[in-house]
Amino acid sequence: MKKIELGMTRIFDDKKAKMFVVHDSPYFKIINFNFRAGQTLPVHSHNIEGQLSILVLEGEGEFLAADNKSIPAKTGDVLFSDIATPHGVKANTDMRVLVTIAPPI
Repeated sequence: MKKIELGMTRIFDDKKAKMFVVHDSPYFKIINFNFRAGQTLPVHSHNIEGQLSILVLEGEGEFLAADNKSIPAKTGDVLFSDIATPHGVKANTDMRVLVTIAPPI
């Protein structure tokens, strides 16, 4: 077993989103992203089969999709999507998210 204290990764950068790989195995990958208000993870997709989840640990923002569509996101919300579906994140306040990708890329 492995325990990670996510409070230890509560670090922000005013220039770009801060990224921490929490776990990486042949089965799945977990990444913690910390965004200052206004920062984004641009809409993108991956040309592989699999799924991802994005859990909002704290803050408020938007889950981004193709065609400038967005879904409001707040602490405790989770987005599930195929990896090939365009996805991204925009922080309206300081925001922390936990992304799980299976299989890992």
